[in-house]
Amino acid sequence: MAEDSQGNPLKSCCSTQRSSIVIEPKNLKLKAGVQVVKANPSNEDTTGMVLIPGGTFLMGTNDKEGFPADGEGPIHAVTVSDFYMDECAVTNEQFERFIAATGYVTEAQQFGWSYVFHSFVSEADAAKVTMTPQSAPWWFPIEGADWNHPEGPDSGIEGREDHPVVHVSWNDAMAYCKWAGRRLPTEAEWEYAGRGGLVQKRYPWGDKLKQGGEHHCNIWQGKFPVKNHASDGFLGTAPVRSFKPNGYGLYNMAGNVWEWCSDWFSPAYYQSGESDNPQGPRGGEGRVMRGGSYLCHSSYCNRYRVAARNKNTPDSSTGNAGFRTVLSATQ
Repeated sequence: MAEDSQGNPLKSCCSTQRSSIVIEPKNLKLKAGVQVVKANPSNEDTTGMVLIPGGTFLMGTNDKEGFPADGEGPIHAVTVSDFYMDECAVTNEQFERFIAATGYVTEAQQFGWSYVFHSFVSEADAAKVTMTPQSAPWWFPIEGADWNHPEGPDSGIEGREDHPVVHVSWNDAMAYCKWAGRRLPTEAEWEYAGRGGLVQKRYPWGDKLKQGGEHHCNIWQGKFPVKNHASDGFLGTAPVRSFKPNGYGLYNMAGNVWEWCSDWFSPAYYQSGESDNPQGPRGGEGRVMRGGSYLCHSSYCNRYRVAARNKNTPDSSTGNAGFRTVLSATQ
């Protein structure tokens, strides 16, 4: 079991698997992950993206705040080629255009439910909850929660068009990428970009969480999971251009929402993986997630550090997971 920097067992606050709760899918006519989405060649441009110049960097960490059980180390040299990356996570507005153009039905919609953090759930919806994940009881499986209804059927995204889309599975993110003519970043590309040109710093902006008394990311402040003081200005998701960008001009590479990567997850991969444009293990049970979310807190899930790793099954969706896309510079 992973431990925090004080040697205490690390509790899982940031993500939970769909399989932790057994609920029959509502839409039995659709099978998750097999919808046909056509690529739109007109989308294959670099609007809203920045060019990340390739190079060699030190990936991973031996930081005492790291979690060996997650496979954050050892530090190892990795080379990546030039690529373009979205300045921001994909927004509700962008995802809505994808849905309108394709008619795609997300996995949360197919299953009929998704995980919502308990404090965002209405009393009426909370009263219907009969089970929660044993390892993370603050996640409520809410019927009718999806990308367009982030807190449940009575909620919406009006006024949050510039917030990151959530309740998207890895499969959903891949479908969007196909339509947009892009792809998900590899884990190595994500960390390289997240570091913004800095070498072995704890965060995308340096080693201190707050610099000059300013917040640099949207994470939990207070006592998890019962009280969030929201001193950074946000209880849930924040607009995608909140806070200052890193050295490559990328916003919110720490906190706000977890971001899917293309790789399968393995805690042992750094010990034997490739060093030149690594693509991750050939198989696994969970896909890599990076960056942390608005629920991350040093006492539970100190994974908003740039080297921190997380995973979830490709069909899982939660109210704190989104994605951003990349495009190979040679494409």
